[in-house]
Amino acid sequence: MIEARHLRVLRAVAATGSFSAAARELGCTQPAVSQQMKALETSAGTPLLIRTGRETRLTQAGEVLVRHASGILAGLTAAEEEVAAIAGLRAGRVRLVSFPSGSSTLVPSALAALRAAHPGTRVSLVEAEPPRSVEMLREGDCDIALAFRYGAATAEEWDDLVVRPLLIDRLVGLVPEGHRLAESGTVDIRDLADEPWIAGCPRCRRQLVDVCEESGFTPRIDFATDDYPAVIGLVGAGLGVAVLPELAIASVRPKGARTVTVEPAVEREIVALTLPDLARVPAVAATLDQLAGAAARN
Repeated sequence: MIEARHLRVLRAVAATGSFSAAARELGCTQPAVSQQMKALETSAGTPLLIRTGRETRLTQAGEVLVRHASGILAGLTAAEEEVAAIAGLRAGRVRLVSFPSGSSTLVPSALAALRAAHPGTRVSLVEAEPPRSVEMLREGDCDIALAFRYGAATAEEWDDLVVRPLLIDRLVGLVPEGHRLAESGTVDIRDLADEPWIAGCPRCRRQLVDVCEESGFTPRIDFATDDYPAVIGLVGAGLGVAVLPELAIASVRPKGARTVTVEPAVEREIVALTLPDLARVPAVAATLDQLAGAAARN
């Protein structure tokens, strides 16, 4: 294999015309130049230099290598500078996927802080709910997935990932303004057993059914939508009740609806996920830090 350091020596010999002059230019000894040229000729499988007395000239193969050496070394230098920029956070790209209520609450603050601290780092954002967002991370379609889980039931699903806990997001009840429990403050979920329900995303929907069944009833779900503003709008129109994460309500004005504390408490953990190798990339690590900072400010 031809090594870049050998190409640098060959180019210096070709430019100066001798091993001794090349050694002076490169700041090494003449035997070191001779040794590297022998290694390069072994890799090339053919002589590259002809030495006649004090004169050193290139063979045809040597001329070919010198002609390509400048482009190769220039490309390598550019690559090294680009990698150094990424490592120093003067440049870099991070692909982030987030669930909608995270996109509207945590992500804007985190990305604004990241841009202020590292203006050369660029972040792209797409939305997906878990588990699809986690699949995207494993498939290489993103670098960080903002996700959530209820309890420890799904902890084993993330054993191969780096998990950065961000915050605990409690679910709150949502009832129409004129509802009999609108002024109650705290509501036992069993008091809503006979109500029509409006459910959210599939994972939240599954959690709702589990909590209700543990409390002794199965909720009658009349509407289901991944769109949290739509859930709030349906509740505000008097079409049912719902439980939503506090993050979801923080980003939408619940017009026509009232929030109540629901017992037993239902909480979800908000986390940022990445792969172990990606966690060592400076731009990814910086983005994780800013997401944690945004969660702390929330």
